[in-house]
Amino acid sequence: MENLDGSILEAPKIVVPPPGPKSKEILKMQEEMETSALNYPKYFEIAIKEAKGSTIIDVDDNVYIDWFAGVAVVNLGHRNPEIVKALKDQIEKYWHFVEVPSEVRVNFLKALRETLNFDSKILFTTTGADAVEAAIKIARWNTGKRLILAFDNAYHGITAGTLGFTTYPPAKKFQPYYDNNVITIPYPYEYRCPFKDCLNEILSLVEHEVRTHDVAGILVEPVQGEGGYIVPPKGFLKGLREIADKYGSLLIVDEIQSGVGRTGKMWAYEWEGIVPDLVTIAKGIGEGIPLSLVAYKRDLDKLPQAFHLGTYRGNPLGLAVGKATIEYIKSHGILERVVSLGDYAKKKFNEIMEDNYKGSFDVRGLGFMIGVEFSDAKKNPASDFVKGMIKGLLRNGVIMYKAGLYNNVLRFMAPLTIPKELLYRGLEVFEEVLKRSVFSFQ
Repeated sequence: MENLDGSILEAPKIVVPPPGPKSKEILKMQEEMETSALNYPKYFEIAIKEAKGSTIIDVDDNVYIDWFAGVAVVNLGHRNPEIVKALKDQIEKYWHFVEVPSEVRVNFLKALRETLNFDSKILFTTTGADAVEAAIKIARWNTGKRLILAFDNAYHGITAGTLGFTTYPPAKKFQPYYDNNVITIPYPYEYRCPFKDCLNEILSLVEHEVRTHDVAGILVEPVQGEGGYIVPPKGFLKGLREIADKYGSLLIVDEIQSGVGRTGKMWAYEWEGIVPDLVTIAKGIGEGIPLSLVAYKRDLDKLPQAFHLGTYRGNPLGLAVGKATIEYIKSHGILERVVSLGDYAKKKFNEIMEDNYKGSFDVRGLGFMIGVEFSDAKKNPASDFVKGMIKGLLRNGVIMYKAGLYNNVLRFMAPLTIPKELLYRGLEVFEEVLKRSVFSFQ
């Protein structure tokens, strides 16, 4: 029986309907002491005791199948034994200094660069948003241009800098001041595209803007994440690459959510065979230990000393885990597994929706980055329905979360190592909850 990550194979197991009494008590204490800006406890009303592989155990001893993975971070499962070993080995040596060389640093750099299809230099950062800001700085520094072309519904972070490029409206409403040297273009969102020829008309818009403005870089998610797990039509990234080359702009690919094997390639841009100028990397590369960076073409390495600083850049624990993550993906055939099981899951989601949902829907995705969009018969977003689905899934032992401009997309982002039995069982729970939920919606 396959169990790559040490999951609890008996999951899901609901002892006390969540939130149980112990979870309620801890949730109340958190609410009293932490900010009112908390988000996830409003959807996942549980307090975690332990996590193993692709399963979560709460303080009331309920066991859940994890299709959340800490927002696509714990790609190889919680407490994966090989990742734990790498972490323990490094913690016995040292866990913080600065950017002076060390074996763990150089070994990670070698392993990472081997996964990229271009001769790269690496700049370590502290978070995903910091990586995006650094990539923008590098593009502007090298080109002497100031404008960045970004896409509607994009999510690149919510710092004052990245909010200019994050066009996902819910993220912008709390901060009116941000980098406004930005041009925005529709993303080829085929389910809701206003154009007859979504791909070519959008590429024409991109070319017009890049041709008529001083665009330092085109910033793009190869698959939109928070925007709704939107997969662009084939040819989109190639088209952007050609436009960037034609007009002297740089192509910046944001792989923070789509990278580290989540789509069935190490980097999602590989599906189109392009070579980006810069790539932002975070989330899954550190398996929950904060690690982020920008990889960029060697000929862009004209950066002055102290160009981009940060106390926690290149943390040794993250570096050790990052190297172990890359090695694990290679040695355990994870990419092939993600393609195979991802295709199965997408097909199954489609079948379940066709059999049980009477409104309009769209199932899309690559690998373990699958979005299921819910709308009524007139394509109006079914946001409340999705909120109810999240609660219903949790009560039946599956942790799943939303995305999308209208919060009407459920996204499948399970660990890439999830045992097949738990994938199949989770799909059964999904169908059962959907069947019960449609009566309250139709």
